[in-house]
Amino acid sequence: MFGAAKFSPEQLDIELAWIDAHVNGQPYGVDVLAPAATDAAADAELDLEALERAIPTRHRAFVDALAQRHPIPPPTSGAIPQEFSGIVVSRAVLIQQIDIALGHPIRFLVSALGPFAPSVMHRAKRQGVRIGGMCGSVKHARLHAAAGADVVIAQGAEAGGHTGEISTLVLTPQVVDAVAPIPVLAAGGIASGRQLAAVLALGAQGAWTGSLWLTVHESDTDPRVIDKLLAADSSQTTRTKSITGKPVRALRTPIEAAWEAPDAPETLPAPQQGMLMRPIHRRIYQNGVTPLMGHAVGQVVGQLKQRQSCKAVLDDIMRELVDTVERVQSDLSS
Repeated sequence: MFGAAKFSPEQLDIELAWIDAHVNGQPYGVDVLAPAATDAAADAELDLEALERAIPTRHRAFVDALAQRHPIPPPTSGAIPQEFSGIVVSRAVLIQQIDIALGHPIRFLVSALGPFAPSVMHRAKRQGVRIGGMCGSVKHARLHAAAGADVVIAQGAEAGGHTGEISTLVLTPQVVDAVAPIPVLAAGGIASGRQLAAVLALGAQGAWTGSLWLTVHESDTDPRVIDKLLAADSSQTTRTKSITGKPVRALRTPIEAAWEAPDAPETLPAPQQGMLMRPIHRRIYQNGVTPLMGHAVGQVVGQLKQRQSCKAVLDDIMRELVDTVERVQSDLSS
């Protein structure tokens, strides 16, 4: 799966063309942020300049004080880090991203927020592209199922990125029961064969994994961030609205801690919070302010202790899965 959220439609086209040229016809998919119709960011005529002007003075002053307190150098002429590329996901951007994705030979199109519009569903399925929907609650799982999703991804609160509040252990069997016979993938806290065996036992047909790929040799994660991820334990992530305005689990830094302080203003709704914070995040990465550099990552970060190849990670997971299933069968039969 290729996450499209941080790419402009033009850059997404370049990235997918590269994949087409290198996967020898093997199947791949694209994951996009599809804002629900009730989101402020959903309006195709979203006036970004008006939203920018509407950011309260108090919030701007708070961020300016953050930059002075740590301190964070001013912007440089260096490349803009991809993590904070400046893309605000609106309905208009989503439509462009979907047009680009369906112009490539993808096999799977996944929404990481609300269900796709019927027109998108029909177009994708006419092309033989299966639809997936990520959810953090049974309510949202049912919405994806009702919209015609072929696969539902139940993402627990311990996952990285935008998450709900319910853990994978609790959420997965509820979603399995709610959307049957639609297959379910479990996400959040899965980085080993034992954890894969656990979600299979909960009724999932497989796992959707993310955090464990941040530190592999093939990853393009900033090497300084990789070092921080490998050194972190599971208590060093936080679920915060300070990055985008929606709950995101990420590696905790002094920036997130500052937004939790009693004197901090309330975070703004999406996409305004992201618009407020993106410049300071750019400055952090451009200037290499390592203590403030973070990344969306799940609690499973505490299991990431060494760099491996993708193949080695998969081999380890499958060996442990087989060993775990055999051990459980032996325990139950004894």
